[in-house]
Amino acid sequence: MKFLLVGTNPEHTGAATHFVALAQALAEAGHEVGVVTAADGLIEQQLADTAVQLHRATFRNALDLRGYATVLRTARQLRPHWLVGNFGKEYWPLIVIGRLLRIPVVLFRHRVPPMKRVSAWLLPRLAHRFFAVSRHARRAYLQRGVPPGLVQVLYNPVNMALCRHDPVQRSAILRSLDIFGDPVVLGYCGRMQRGKGIFTLFDAATAAMAQQPQLHCLWLGDGPDAQALRERAAAHPLGNRHHFPGWANDIHPYYSAMSMLAFPSITTETFGRVSVEGQAAGLPVLASDIGGIPETLQPGVTGVLLPPGDV
Repeated sequence: MKFLLVGTNPEHTGAATHFVALAQALAEAGHEVGVVTAADGLIEQQLADTAVQLHRATFRNALDLRGYATVLRTARQLRPHWLVGNFGKEYWPLIVIGRLLRIPVVLFRHRVPPMKRVSAWLLPRLAHRFFAVSRHARRAYLQRGVPPGLVQVLYNPVNMALCRHDPVQRSAILRSLDIFGDPVVLGYCGRMQRGKGIFTLFDAATAAMAQQPQLHCLWLGDGPDAQALRERAAAHPLGNRHHFPGWANDIHPYYSAMSMLAFPSITTETFGRVSVEGQAAGLPVLASDIGGIPETLQPGVTGVLLPPGDV
């Protein structure tokens, strides 16, 4: 079967990571996969050395004719059985192109905030498949009037092979961070912003460090509050046990360096890919009981659910 996935958002987001994993999974299953994506973005970087066929384009908005032209040209060349969209600005272009070329369209919705009224009513009805990435998200769409029969749940795919624990990588990464001995490493992977619960996690981890001399905290990511978090660590007597490698295009090797993973969001999350990847790497997960996060683990078995914001 042939698939054409369209995702021209160049940013490093959960939806982009889902897009990459989906394209890789389809290709590895033996399907022919084409991708229309932005130049030099996360999607192109991570699919560059795979069997996926890459085509460059950008949709600045749903009316960007250059984006339409590239997708039309690529679809006519590939003749896919399905068009797949992951980002809101490409929903309408794919619906139009799908109708024009008589190709069925699959749309994934990664966000809970509502679409514009007309789009929220029409898109689930015009797409051949409309997927929410969690039951939490599906409930939110149904509450806004989308008929239950039009929304299915399909959780984010995770490449298990990339999450295998590697003791050699663990040793190398810990040495690079000047962490020695037999440390306990609490990891965070994600955007550095207040709503992700980073300051709650900092306060909780720092309090625990006073009782556990082997505890370190590894912060992977960047964002609007990254500098404030680093400054808070620098001003604290135990700040040298907080480690900030910055953003990593590939976070998978860092799972081997961790002893546990934190997912401390204080605002609603639609899902939580990092939680699933951490468990795939053998890590227990400490996660906020909010939004779609509880769907990512088995409480008391693979992790623990905690009240959001509770240090």
